[in-house]
Amino acid sequence: MDRVLAIETSCDDTSVAVVDRSGWVHSVVSASQDLAHEPYGGIVPEIASRNHSMALIPLIEEALKKAQMTWNDIEGIAVTNRPGLIGALIVGLVTAKSLAQAKKIPFIGVNHLEGHLLAPFLRDAQYSPPQDFDYPYVGLAISGGHTSLYHILGTGEYQVLGATKDDAAGEVFDKFAKMLGLGFPGGVRVDRESLGGNPQAYEFPRSMINDDSFDMSFSGLKSAGQRMLEQLGPEEVKRNLSDLCASFQEAIVDVLIAKLEKAAKQYKSKRVILTGGVSANTRLRSRAQEWAQKKGYKLVIPPLRYCTDNAAMIGYVGVLRLNRGEFSNIDLGPSPRSLPQDFRSLK
Repeated sequence: MDRVLAIETSCDDTSVAVVDRSGWVHSVVSASQDLAHEPYGGIVPEIASRNHSMALIPLIEEALKKAQMTWNDIEGIAVTNRPGLIGALIVGLVTAKSLAQAKKIPFIGVNHLEGHLLAPFLRDAQYSPPQDFDYPYVGLAISGGHTSLYHILGTGEYQVLGATKDDAAGEVFDKFAKMLGLGFPGGVRVDRESLGGNPQAYEFPRSMINDDSFDMSFSGLKSAGQRMLEQLGPEEVKRNLSDLCASFQEAIVDVLIAKLEKAAKQYKSKRVILTGGVSANTRLRSRAQEWAQKKGYKLVIPPLRYCTDNAAMIGYVGVLRLNRGEFSNIDLGPSPRSLPQDFRSLK
């Protein structure tokens, strides 16, 4: 099997792609819902589901047109069915099942996190992974819903080394932005406001940074941020917004880099990746690149279009698994969590 059409609707972005078995992205088109959720300061599941249902079919038609293909060129369908918002997942899953039955082609449900872990292997006219980048490698997946460290041994072979014990890094960025009145999506706005700020201006905690485990914790940082803003008061916060954002951001980046380095050392891996929506953060990218260059690690960070939620990464996982003889049955359901067999744990 060569080409698949992929659907991603796990959260608030609707995305469709056409991908082949080499990882080449023939097309990827997405619809953002930021404006729909901005008045609420966060993602409203019912609104996300409704917008997916309106956007998905037009995006499928656009993806095929952009790839200069018809359904005769598509040999399978890949769709995110876990983890994610149930209502959002249902829209993509029901659409994929209906199309698979109508076109008489196989489909497969894909774990959204597995898509992020294999995103570095995607290719297009502007991006391709380094020639000698291959398994095994250590991966840090960071988003609004997940912050986890993995040892990636091969397709379908993923060991969870550690994860956040509470809030995900992206969630904490968003909540701090909300405290500051920056709006939604918060992580992007904290990043933007931090430019030109002094990352050492304010002292924030770096929980578990020296802990023996690969686990992380960010809820204490979130609470410290709230206390800091209350102590300073509105006027001082406004005057020192860039310094506050830079200092808060630096605390998160310090923890992420420390845990990534710890895992790379322990597993003797010179190959590492950053992936997921938060890997679009400019400070994290620059710090990670400096660290990798200084310590001799081969670091791969997918381009922004493949870091945020996108169907291309789902398509790549899907085509690999379909070519291994795997496929999903018509009774496949959505799940808010990963399945036990998706990842191995150290514990």
